[in-house]
Parts: sequence; structure tokens; C-alpha cells
Amino acid sequence: MSDLPNINNMLNDDSKLKVSSGETEEVFDKKMTEIKEKELETKAQRFAAEINYPHINLTKFPVTHDSLKQISKEIAKKLGVVCFYYDSDEIRLAALDPRSEEIKEILKDLTLKKNASSAIYVISEVSLKRVMKLYDTLPNIKAVTKDIEIKIEDLEKVSDSVVDFKSIQGLLKNSKKISEFLTIILGAGMKTKASDVHIEAEEGQIILRFRLDGILHDVAELPKDLFKKLLSRIKLQSSLKINITNKPQDGRFTIKKPGGDVDVRVSTIPTVYGESIVMRLLFQNDEGVKLEDLGLSKKSFEVLKREIERPNGMIITTGPTGSGKTTTLYSILHILNKPGVKIITLEDPVEYRLEGVNQSQIDKSKDYTFAKGLRSILRQDPDIVMVGEIRDLETADIAVQAALTGHLMLSTLHTNNAAGTIPRFLAMGLKPFLLAPSLNCMMGQRLVRRLCPHCKKEINFTDLDEDKKEKIKKIMSTMPVEEKAEVEKNMNFFESNEKGCKKCSGIGYKGRIGIYEIYTVGKDIENAISEGNVSESNIEELAQSQGFLSMVQDGLIKVTKGITSLDEVFRVID
Repeated sequence: MSDLPNINNMLNDDSKLKVSSGETEEVFDKKMTEIKEKELETKAQRFAAEINYPHINLTKFPVTHDSLKQISKEIAKKLGVVCFYYDSDEIRLAALDPRSEEIKEILKDLTLKKNASSAIYVISEVSLKRVMKLYDTLPNIKAVTKDIEIKIEDLEKVSDSVVDFKSIQGLLKNSKKISEFLTIILGAGMKTKASDVHIEAEEGQIILRFRLDGILHDVAELPKDLFKKLLSRIKLQSSLKINITNKPQDGRFTIKKPGGDVDVRVSTIPTVYGESIVMRLLFQNDEGVKLEDLGLSKKSFEVLKREIERPNGMIITTGPTGSGKTTTLYSILHILNKPGVKIITLEDPVEYRLEGVNQSQIDKSKDYTFAKGLRSILRQDPDIVMVGEIRDLETADIAVQAALTGHLMLSTLHTNNAAGTIPRFLAMGLKPFLLAPSLNCMMGQRLVRRLCPHCKKEINFTDLDEDKKEKIKKIMSTMPVEEKAEVEKNMNFFESNEKGCKKCSGIGYKGRIGIYEIYTVGKDIENAISEGNVSESNIEELAQSQGFLSMVQDGLIKVTKGITSLDEVFRVID
């Protein structure tokens, strides 16, 4: 910067400067400070250009209190990072060195929590010093958070007291404070491993219901006079508008607890007797679900393992909502998530956080759809892409093109079984000559409840009713030879105890496991696609000739092993 004086020379001979200029010491010091600040700002500009980040001067930028509150003063001082702009759509951070991994994590966390676009800039020490002084103007300099800090002793108290649904009702009756109500409801939901907590307003009562292993259970009745206060408390916690009761709203908060956080997705809708509220509990676990723990048979596991090791192509899992498709895809990503591999996901919403994976959430209100998001993702040079769901031709076409050009694509499709994948894609408008070489495998799945090992009952084939006997014979008629022989060795089946026991809270089932079918796309299926002979029945016939095991057959094997019951298998696959 040639137009600026040399600071060191000036400071070495400052007395001569004062005498020659006739300035007071105060004016001289002010000028020296300005020169230093310009030098530091120029240095920051050069640094930003070197690392390819934008630069911003915050010495006169209007930084609001809401912006400051996004990052605590302690963290700002420690890492040299501040939030200088924040609204419902955008978050802007500035740092001395934005390449820091800790700062990148802060930006990622804020982006996910606020569901807003984000960017980060380089600032000088002068800008940082000015913004740090603004923290002193805040009445409360702690970062604003909507996370619930549940004390360990409170959780243990709820956990120890919850034996069955009646005990939950008892705990609620003995509580008067709204904060205690919410702690008990969430604590009981976490103890019982509920996936969803429902609070529903009926004409004469308020019902608390838990979804356990896919089935809704009435848990307790809540005091009607406390319902509005409880609803307001949940809305406040999840950043929803308390005064809006005639429109649906969606929000979220996080329960901080040892062993892994619990993300709570909140949804409210107006009903005839008041608002209905559902809280989905998403248990975050660093280890994640392992592929070998999902319930795949040995043969299916080996097939899927082989297919995900291929460098490109599409792996599609199918089934209705709640059949465990996302969990299966994440278990695959855990295997593929290795150093040197770039993985990007596009989801609606992001349900589980996976370290080392770039996760993006679609936002229809900002026209960020699956199709547009996927097109942008492919410009990020990924090796593996996971798309939450393929719903339309545009998304399907981009996914197929990506699979053909060296990417491994993982996604889901809403069909009843794996055989429906190809007809569904073709019905969308995909060209057969592109679809055939892009598909690696198609997987159908359902979740069935596990029998409680402490109270399950064994029953012989001869003691079953005639309808079940006929169904079993029909299922076994097309079963592969090896698996059929395995079932015929032991024609004893298992069912639940209707009364249950204390271990399963009187339900008879505890936990869930998947039943699966996997089709690989070989030459015979490729030829069928090219010839247009792709009905579900034809695809099934071709798969059976390869020794294919269907979902219902996989379920029957699990019944003979005492893992689940015939009623459960027939419930999810009729």
C-alpha cells in the first residue's frame, strides 16, 4: 500500500513529527490509530483474497442485538467470530479466519437450526474489536437458545417412575406446574422410545398418545384446564406463534442430554375442539444404526453390500411412510462415509445428523425443491448423493443422468414393493434405455414389531386356523429351495401374549425389525425394460428365477425363529 506512510519509521521519530506539524499529542495519536486501522483492514482484504473468501468492514456496519445473540460473547472472543446480520431468511458471520473447523461447525449448526441461507466473511481485528464492544450493550449477553436443558436427576426420576401407561397418568396427576408436565411427557416418551407424542383435544377430554413401534397407544388423560397453558409452553419452546390457533404451524427444539441429543419436531393443526399437537422424537446417536442390525437375511445382506460397493448407479428403497426407508439409507451412508469420499444428502427434512456428510434441506417456500437442489448438488463434485425421495420426472431424470455419469445415487420411492419401482419410473416418463443401465438394485421393506422375548407364546402349525395355514402354504410354494427347507425343519410359530408383561408394558411386543426383498437388475430385467415387458408380476417372475426372497417370505422365516408373529407380518403385508 504505497500511499500510506511507513508506520515504524513514523513511530521512531514521532517527536519530530509533532514538532514539524505543530499538532497536539491527542491529535497525533488519533492519526496514528487511523493509519494502523487502515493497515490492518488492508491486511484483512489481502488475506480474504488469498483464501478466496469475501471481506467486510464492520467498523460502521449496523449490527443488531438479534444478530449478536446468535453467538455468545465468550465464543466470539475465543474463536474470533461474530454474527453481524440475521433475519428469518439469512445468517451472515464474519471471522478473523473462517477456515477454522470450529467456525465451520457453528455456521452449519446455525444454518440447520434457523433453516436459513448462510455465508461467512473475513474481518480485521479492528472490526472484531468494534463488534465485541457492542456485546456490552446487550441486557443479556448469553446466546439465545430454544434447547431444553433437562436435568439428569429429572430424567432419572421420570425413568424410574415409568413402569407402564398407568404410572404416567399418576405422575401427571401429581404435577401442577406446566414445566413439570412437559418434562414428564417428554421424559416418558423418551423412556418408552416413542417415535411420536400426540396431544389431542376431544369434546370432553385431552388425550395423550404415544406411537410405539408404529402403533398408537392411549397413554393418559390430561387436565383440560391446563391444556392451553401446555400448548403455549410447547409453542414458545419450538418458536411458534402463540396467538395463531387457526392455521397449521411447524417448529422444533432440542433436548440436551448425555448420550445423545433428542431433536423434537413439533406440528400443530386446528381441530374442532382445539389444536392438535404432535411432537416427533428423533434420537441422535453418533454410532447410528448398523446395516447388519436392520434384520436383513444373510443372502440379502451380501447382495446389498455388493451393490453399495459399486462406484455408480442407483439404489432405490421402496415402501410406505414409516417403513424405515430413511434409516436404511443412513445405515448405508455409515458404511460409505470414509475419508476421501464426498457425500451430500438432500432431505425433507434432515432427520439425523451425520458427521462428515454435507446435509441439505429443501425449502419449497424459497423454491428450493428436490429437482433444483439435486442439480446444484451435482455441481459440488460429490461421489455419493442421497435424495430423500424421488417424486417427479425432473428429479428422476437428473438422478438417472447422475448415476450414468459416475455417481452412486441413493433414494426412496413410494411403491408397495420393489417390483413396482420400474413401472413407477416409466410411468413418470423416464426413457427405458436410460433407466435399465442406471439401476443397481431395488429394495422393498416393511417394519414389523418384535415379539417380547419374556412373554411370547409358541404354537405348532397344526394348531393354526385354516386361513393362516393356507396363507403359509401359498407363501412357501414360491420360496427358494434353501429357505423353504429351513422353514420346513421347524413348523412351530410364535405369537404375542395378549396380556403382555412388565417388560413390554403389557403390549406383547417390544422394538421393531425390518423384513426385506431385494432385486438386482441383471441382463434379464434389463432386456425386459428395453422390450417394455415390465409389469410387477413379470419382474417378480424374473426375480424368482434368480432365487429371490420376497418380503412376506422373509417375514415367515422370522416368525419361525420367534422374532415376530404371523399377525404382524400379515398386518404390514396383506
